[in-house]
Amino acid sequence: MSDSSTPPIRIGIVGHGNLGRGVEIAVTRNPDLRTVGIFTRRDPAQVRPQLAGTPVLGMQALAAQVGQIDVLVLCGGSKADLPLQSPELAARFNIVDSFDTHARIPEHFAAVDAAARAGGTTALISAGWDPGLFSVNRVMGEAMLADGATWTFWGKGVSQGHSDALRRVPGVAAAVQYTIPLEAAVEHARSGARTPLSTRQKHRRECFVVLAPGADGQAVREAIVTMPDYFADYDTGVHFVDAEQLAREHAGMPHGGFVIRSGSSTTGAAQVIEYRLQLASNPEFTASVLVAYARAVQRLHGMGQHGAKTVFDVPPGLLSRQSAEELRRLHL
Repeated sequence: MSDSSTPPIRIGIVGHGNLGRGVEIAVTRNPDLRTVGIFTRRDPAQVRPQLAGTPVLGMQALAAQVGQIDVLVLCGGSKADLPLQSPELAARFNIVDSFDTHARIPEHFAAVDAAARAGGTTALISAGWDPGLFSVNRVMGEAMLADGATWTFWGKGVSQGHSDALRRVPGVAAAVQYTIPLEAAVEHARSGARTPLSTRQKHRRECFVVLAPGADGQAVREAIVTMPDYFADYDTGVHFVDAEQLAREHAGMPHGGFVIRSGSSTTGAAQVIEYRLQLASNPEFTASVLVAYARAVQRLHGMGQHGAKTVFDVPPGLLSRQSAEELRRLHL
């Protein structure tokens, strides 16, 4: 483990929704980390930290925290928060974010990279499990089985990013979105078949929506099913429910999925690699991933590695609080 005489890595949490609360708890399970504050756009007096005594401050207070925080963990949404917050904060702080709009990751990386290089900081984007852990397993599978096909399936579960995007649709008071793999597509992948499947053939999306008073349900439905990057490429069901039903039937946040790489080795032998997650709480698990990568970001920064990074740039040993010697002894 890390030397007990080493000061803990100082973590700042930006945002205190489901993910931010998960980060706050995850930090307590890592003795080499310490939360120095929660930073929110809401009235700080209305935010209840998970642990009594954790400072809650407005976003404007960050200006005085330069040099007092080792890594900021950004817990906002990918649709509207992180595209603005990540570059802005990376100019002054080391950061980790969970930006998960796959199609826009290249432009997000470029914006954050420019800010972090100018500020001499280290900024890891798109951490989590997909993008994140699944990304690593896709690359590993393709490297090990060069002749093959890669398949990724998500769910059944609640997507935080897609649910957040739903809640930003005008006329939506509350909403939850489920991603559901199509069983025929999963079996197709596990069989070793390589025939490509479209996005629509692999998953469907189911949305449970509470309308705001006076909202036009048809207009809301149309805005959802045509939303690019989120719903337009899927068969999407939109179900209108009342607030009580949403709270009663859709309060949990399970999720998961699997990456499958099927292919053949040099003699033609069939080989299948499968990596799977089954999560009772998507935000709590994602928070744990962000916290591990925050540790790695601090270490990379100490090595002088500035600019934007992704999970592909982080050696696995930097995620662990165990020393390199301990890792060799315990895990090789």
